[in-house]
Amino acid sequence: MKRRNIFSSELKESVVRAFDLPPDLAFGSVLVSVTGQNELFIENYRGILEYKDEHIRVQAKDCRILIVGKRLKIEYYTNEEMKIEGLIEQIIYEN
Repeated sequence: MKRRNIFSSELKESVVRAFDLPPDLAFGSVLVSVTGQNELFIENYRGILEYKDEHIRVQAKDCRILIVGKRLKIEYYTNEEMKIEGLIEQIIYEN
């Protein structure tokens, strides 16, 4: 049996705005934080799709994120976040 969502997306957005909640927390949106050119944090991701020295592709809720660079490595990851280190040259959001 399919479960119906009792909140419409418009109502949910209104509640988030009214209570001034962070969108990443309320909607489970991906959050990407970059520190300089050598460190990147991704929160609320779904999975690691591809992991190579020159690029890492990550699945988020609504998109895929491609990190391009040199000597990239995943320093650590949990169910909620990951830290990527290396020379980060590009961050590309794919549909």
